[in-house]
Amino acid sequence: MKKLLLFIAVTVLSFTAAQSQEFRLGAKAGLNVASLGGDSYGVGSLGSRTSFHIGGLVEIPLMGKFSVQPELLFSSEGSNWTFTGLDDNLKLDYVRVPVLAKFYIIEGLSAEAGPVFGVLVNAKNDDGDDIKENFKTFDAAFGIGASYRLDMGVFFSLRYNKGLLNVNEDYEEEGISYSYKNQSNVFQVSAGFSF
Repeated sequence: MKKLLLFIAVTVLSFTAAQSQEFRLGAKAGLNVASLGGDSYGVGSLGSRTSFHIGGLVEIPLMGKFSVQPELLFSSEGSNWTFTGLDDNLKLDYVRVPVLAKFYIIEGLSAEAGPVFGVLVNAKNDDGDDIKENFKTFDAAFGIGASYRLDMGVFFSLRYNKGLLNVNEDYEEEGISYSYKNQSNVFQVSAGFSF
């Protein structure tokens, strides 16, 4: 009986050690080129806003060439609104949780796709006014992209997050009701390290 328990313990520890070699923790940061798709705000146009994202990730191997990669990111998004020569940046800051399925095409190169959930933590215009009440707290997008990881643990990735939900709340200002339908779309270029 003792030999059986010892054998099971050694087998479980060996399996755990083998699995932990593939389990990776990492950190990443990069550039966002964000925009709001959908309605423009009256007369004018919505352009892109350049900002950043930063956070951490865990890569969990599943089987063969497949793995899952949940992330926790701070992502600064929004848009640039242009109206007759006037510019106004709309800054929307989210805590994002992408949960991506990854498939390794060749060693180091992977394609990734999956849902990207977000919680709005800050919304401001160029004047610094807090306009968070005009936007919904929860957001969801679909992310698709690719990553390349070098042997030393440094990786680079490209991703596009296509917004799925309307980020605007209906609101009233000076007796006028506003109802806009916009989705947060973000192109991301990242660099990071995982071990």
